[in-house]
Amino acid sequence: MLVSNNSYVAPPSFILNGIPGLERVHVWISLPLCTMYITSLVGNLGLVYLIYYEESLHRPMYFFLAMLSLIDLITCTTTLSNALCIFWFTLKEINFNACLAQMFFVHGFTGVESGVLMLMALDCYVAICYPLRYATILTKPIIAKAGLASFLRGVLLMIPFPFLVKRLPFCQSNIISHTYCDHMSVLKLSCASIKVNVIYGLTVALLIGVFDICCISLSYTLILKAVISLSSSDAWQKAFSTCTAHVSAIIITYVPAFFTFFTHRFGGHTIPPSLHIIVANLYLLPPPTLNPTLYGVKTKQIQ
Repeated sequence: MLVSNNSYVAPPSFILNGIPGLERVHVWISLPLCTMYITSLVGNLGLVYLIYYEESLHRPMYFFLAMLSLIDLITCTTTLSNALCIFWFTLKEINFNACLAQMFFVHGFTGVESGVLMLMALDCYVAICYPLRYATILTKPIIAKAGLASFLRGVLLMIPFPFLVKRLPFCQSNIISHTYCDHMSVLKLSCASIKVNVIYGLTVALLIGVFDICCISLSYTLILKAVISLSSSDAWQKAFSTCTAHVSAIIITYVPAFFTFFTHRFGGHTIPPSLHIIVANLYLLPPPTLNPTLYGVKTKQIQ
């Protein structure tokens, strides 16, 4: 928006345009998304309720799983409400500050989720490599501190994002080709240099994503080394069953996340916007939908 003194100010609102090129099938796209959301809502709330009330599940692994379920519910609820309003009622307008708040919640809690997945990998490592010391190493105070540290890291590193965006002038279109306010999608509307924002975004990605992936990889390398040294086939099976659900959760979380991250920055015009937006939604919705099923099927205690 251009004002009389030739300076630029932020628009009062943005227009979320949904999935460009697929407007005619928005209603049909909304049906599986809504089904997945209801499934994730029932599954994750049920899982949290079960872990809270069942004393046999008051163990580190299940505390971390409850954290993961709560985080998943927050992230998918934050974004899907906008998507369904677009698909069902053509309500595309979102207030500028509400857009920044949504951006903060989406990226902040995905950062927290990454930290919880890392803690779950460390939990698997301790359970397999130090089974006799498991209860003394992962005590409730340690779990609480680790969970709080993961939460604070994700939130504190994301606090600058809204302020860095708010300082930018938006003198071009206010139409965002997305179903929610993604950081890079908003930045592309600015008519000023976004170098600082991009550099800070890459720095946060390194501090959270790359660090967590390295810790997870190291944990599973040590787990694999310990499992190979086991002579009993039953011990092998027990060790792998402990980690199968977590490995599946890592795959369905990180693969679409890295696809979204790299296509925004390096994909250019080679990847259709509709594909990018669909994957960006798959990055947030399938993990909370599938995680309760994965852990329910693979974990005898939850069954």
